[in-house]
Amino acid sequence: MSNESTPLSNPTPRTRVVREPHRGVYDRDSANAILDEAFLCHVGFVADGQPYVIPTSYGRNGDILYVHGSAASRMLRNLNSGIPVCITVTLLDGLVLARSVFNHSMNYRSVIILGTATLVDDPSEKIAALRTLSEHILPGRWEDARQPSEQELKATSVLRIPIEEFSAKVRVGPPIDDEEDYSFPTWAGVIPLEIESRTPVVDDRCQREAPAYVRNYARKKSS
Repeated sequence: MSNESTPLSNPTPRTRVVREPHRGVYDRDSANAILDEAFLCHVGFVADGQPYVIPTSYGRNGDILYVHGSAASRMLRNLNSGIPVCITVTLLDGLVLARSVFNHSMNYRSVIILGTATLVDDPSEKIAALRTLSEHILPGRWEDARQPSEQELKATSVLRIPIEEFSAKVRVGPPIDDEEDYSFPTWAGVIPLEIESRTPVVDDRCQREAPAYVRNYARKKSS
């Protein structure tokens, strides 16, 4: 993914990247690739004059993002009232060490989505959304685990956020130093970072061999 992209989806004044505008990415495919690789988002909203930012899992189905949680949670209760929401997803790809502290940076891919969340009250869409959430985090798990009971469904709220007003921001590449600093005698470069799964740890009361989706777990990588 390059730092620049032909804007296939026009950014709004609220989503256009102002700081380092050359890092702005506005095409939907690039944004979707970031959303599909990450699995944690931060949901920002204001309730009774107080800002909150809540981390939670999510799932994408086409141009819809789903989040879920306890029906009694403050976030779910407030978002269903129709207040504006800002959802942020970030993948950290590396620490960029420049010759000067001022020019240190990070390589990253991020997406913000602005919109209004609405409650999913149709039972079939709710089940489909929960399946989307599960399969986004761990493909293959939904069919292999017990399905939600009626009581569990009642205790769970699912919210739908359209992916309409959005933008991505991406930084790749080496450090960029001031010309006079290139002779400064310190190490400069990039420390790559990625999510890595390790050997699964079986539950003491589990008698089943770990399935392939557990043994071979890895996040999808965008091109």
